[in-house]
Amino acid sequence: MWCKASKKKHKRWEGDAVLVTRGRTATLKDMEGKDIAKGSGYKVSVLASLSEGETLMIGGKEVEVMGVISDEDYSRGRCFQEVQVEKVEPCINSAVPRSRHLASKPFCPPTMVGGADRVRPNVEVEQTSRPRHDPLVPGALVMPRPSPNHQWSNNKSGLPVVDVVVDPHLTSHLRPHQRDGLLFLYECVMGMRAAGRHGAILADEMGLGKTLQSVALSWTLLKQGPYGGKPIAKRVLVVTPGSLVQNWGTEFNKWLGRERITVFTVDSDHRIEQFVLSPLHNVLVISYEMLLRCLEQVQTVDFGLIICDEGHRLKNSSIKTSSALSSLSCNRRVILTGTPVQNDLQEFYAIIDFVNPGILGSSTAYRKVYEEPILRSRQPSCPEEERALGEERAAELSRLTGLFILRRTQEIINCYLPPRLDWTLFCKPSSLQQELYKCLLCHRVFKACLQSSTQSQTHLACITALKKLCNHPNLLHSAVKDRIDSGSVESSLYEGLVEILPEKSISGDLSAGDSGKLQVLVDLVKAIRQLSPSDRVVIVSNFTKTLDLLQTLFSHMGYTFCRLDGHTPTKQRQRLVDNFNSPYSQNFLFLLSSKAGGVGLNLVGASHLVLYDIDWNPANDIQAMARVWRDGQKKTVHIYRLLTAGTIEERIFQRQVSKQGLSGTVVDLGKGAEHTSFSISELRDLFSLTDTSCLTHDLLNCSCSMDGSVQGVIEEEERVSNRSCQLGRHSDCGRLAQKHLSMSELMQWRHFSGDTSTFSDPYLDLARNHITFAFQTTISHTA
Repeated sequence: MWCKASKKKHKRWEGDAVLVTRGRTATLKDMEGKDIAKGSGYKVSVLASLSEGETLMIGGKEVEVMGVISDEDYSRGRCFQEVQVEKVEPCINSAVPRSRHLASKPFCPPTMVGGADRVRPNVEVEQTSRPRHDPLVPGALVMPRPSPNHQWSNNKSGLPVVDVVVDPHLTSHLRPHQRDGLLFLYECVMGMRAAGRHGAILADEMGLGKTLQSVALSWTLLKQGPYGGKPIAKRVLVVTPGSLVQNWGTEFNKWLGRERITVFTVDSDHRIEQFVLSPLHNVLVISYEMLLRCLEQVQTVDFGLIICDEGHRLKNSSIKTSSALSSLSCNRRVILTGTPVQNDLQEFYAIIDFVNPGILGSSTAYRKVYEEPILRSRQPSCPEEERALGEERAAELSRLTGLFILRRTQEIINCYLPPRLDWTLFCKPSSLQQELYKCLLCHRVFKACLQSSTQSQTHLACITALKKLCNHPNLLHSAVKDRIDSGSVESSLYEGLVEILPEKSISGDLSAGDSGKLQVLVDLVKAIRQLSPSDRVVIVSNFTKTLDLLQTLFSHMGYTFCRLDGHTPTKQRQRLVDNFNSPYSQNFLFLLSSKAGGVGLNLVGASHLVLYDIDWNPANDIQAMARVWRDGQKKTVHIYRLLTAGTIEERIFQRQVSKQGLSGTVVDLGKGAEHTSFSISELRDLFSLTDTSCLTHDLLNCSCSMDGSVQGVIEEEERVSNRSCQLGRHSDCGRLAQKHLSMSELMQWRHFSGDTSTFSDPYLDLARNHITFAFQTTISHTA
């Protein structure tokens, strides 16, 4: 305990704190981890012998020792937690003890009142000592029974404990990982995994069936409960991006049928008032935007469960959407997201605090106790003591959040999908691209960026200009005109480019030869059309201007296509997808904007996907590449990522692994992580052009024969663990740091030089003219 220094006999203690002693120094930290007093010059023997009841003066504060904290509790941050969170039930794979009082009698559904000969199917018995479905049927999915502590706190009426059995109609569709996921969600929302906590985050990657698991959870809670069979929820709220409102309604009807459940989707034709007044609808599906407009009406409804799809939208607790959802009285909250951590551990805290408010303490406490030590430990120059503390705090954060976060990767369903061939293709920039690239790098705006690392808007403008140039020089012409006409500050970035751009670019004429990537794309599309006329291709870009350019090109070439971007009306999106996936579709290409293409798009009608440009956030690229490799895909899938060799695209590719590592800190603990930021040395590295067939392969120091043979890669893989990889971010002094991100995964891929006799891919063999290097790997259940 601590208080301000005083000579009064009866002290006025102000609060609890943690006293940290080291050698001759002492630091007093409040329960949020902030330093409130420091002192030095004490006798080592005095600090080492402090025990309960003794007092000490530190920086104007009087401290009385109440007890000694173990090294483990401090290093893991447990001493700062107001509430100790412990798991109260066995894990989802453990055997669940259940009493079998009914085993001696034949099972009788509770709806069959008065015996099997007097069936009244429309009568629901809310309280019964019998489960709704037979728990003894082979393959039945039975939820865990509540523990004695759970019964004591949640069954005040003393109702009989009844087995909760998932509807067999749904169970027959659930794969093993989905059964585990449903058990996990049920345990979380029922408060069986963390006492008094009813939130969960299902962070499965795309394609693992988060929607089906949510539908099964909703239907189970609407119809059943462990105490007297009384349903847990009367109504369920599903909040989702606007483009997916109808999709959710379709999914509920698909898995349950319209005769079992009535779902109300809010749109221009269906107002929220209809749902509030109608007792017929069990589930409300509404968009985030509409929720804000109709918040008062939604607050009048008693929801037993809230499901937030694409829940990483709630990564900022101060936005209106988060505040609106937090204002709802329902404490059973489920977030569905494939990207629980993207760039910021503060964002991770926001979604954790939404599903289980207060479990990690205040935002300040979280930052001091967890975020800052973890990020400090990832810095190349951090001392060993800070590194160890950061790792301990990351482990504790993982343990706490692991009670209610379930993360599975797509590897789980690989055995259900056809093989997938991933290619990363490095394309030779055209002579025009090289000339313009050098001109930009010599520009005074770029040079000014290298003088200061604080002008983030200017950095973004420079990065965007280089990325557009990598796509096609014509994209710079429209940028030149727009900037000069607007007279903006950024217009100076494009000074002098008009003189270099050829007349055909200024007049709007499109030449595939002016872009290395476009030449590869054109050759690749021609090869697919020639060798597999029935196959279809999805082409993804971050820029709508790039899609405009591709649309013009493919129209000229006579290819049929459809397009989905931010301007596509919401009602037309699913119709576009369904038409493209139809076996009778006449469209050969699907042009998709990665930014506005929506989420959950299933484009299994195509078996080829080309990622035309790279995004700084790896989650966007991963999501885009998974569009065609999903349930329902029958053909072998070919994924092609196009990068312009030696340019900013290749450097972003190298840093993507670093960003993916941040989620590994707490969600996939053990995979390693490194925090990234724009230092001067990093900007100098980004704003450079290297004349090489593949800078990434050069930095790997790989001695393979570059002909795709596995032997050389295996030999190098054996050596990679014995040396630090050369790919990593630069330290402030310009030297490569010793703690580099691991790129050993690339050492396991097959390596192809552009002049290799064959790529072992018939499509690329016809499109090899402008490819300088390629990495390739195959993903399948036999891999």
